[in-house]
Amino acid sequence: MNSAPAFVLHTYPFRETSLIIEAFSRDHGRVALVARGARRPRSALRGALLPFQPLLLSWSGKRELRTLTRAEWQGNPAALKGQALICGFYLNELLLKLTPRDDPHEHLFSVYEGTLAALAGGVDQAAVLRRFEMDLLRELGYAVILDRDVGCDQPVAREHRYVYVVERGPVSAGVAPGNGVELSGQTLIDMQSGIFTNPATQQQSKALMRTLINHYLGSQVLHTRQLLRDLQDL
Repeated sequence: MNSAPAFVLHTYPFRETSLIIEAFSRDHGRVALVARGARRPRSALRGALLPFQPLLLSWSGKRELRTLTRAEWQGNPAALKGQALICGFYLNELLLKLTPRDDPHEHLFSVYEGTLAALAGGVDQAAVLRRFEMDLLRELGYAVILDRDVGCDQPVAREHRYVYVVERGPVSAGVAPGNGVELSGQTLIDMQSGIFTNPATQQQSKALMRTLINHYLGSQVLHTRQLLRDLQDL
């Protein structure tokens, strides 16, 4: 494959001088590449294989682990600093742990690019993360139902209380089972519209998305989420 638009999600040392690259490409999804000699001081690849840097990657081979043959800068990296940088690594960890290899998601690639730009631009981080999380789950086939009560198939009412049942959707609080995330109709409507200015919406949407993502992660742990939590507690 030649000159595929991509981002590096993570790198691992491999043998004495090489790296294994987990990359997210526009046309091929997540791919694993071995960058031979990339850890050598004079390697042309050494300075290119950095997170948040738009790249054109070329590789050879048909096995699950291909061989990287070329990496070219395609533009300026997203200038992420401080907590925005941790948010960027959170996006990468979500993609790394939730997306299957060799499963293209061109729209998700565009969403990822836009999310990095928003974080670099100082846009409200919580809102940016919630929108990305919802887009990610939607692209993976786990669409978050926000517009109707799935118990009676009626539109959500802003003044009502609901319980969001995983893999089902929002159900009126009076008839919902005991497990689930409680939230207001207003929060569901705000999330559907991508509006996160209301403090209650911010809190409840965070709890909902955390529950849903934990469900789909299974036993996998998000290390960047704990780091963000620790920073907020300082």
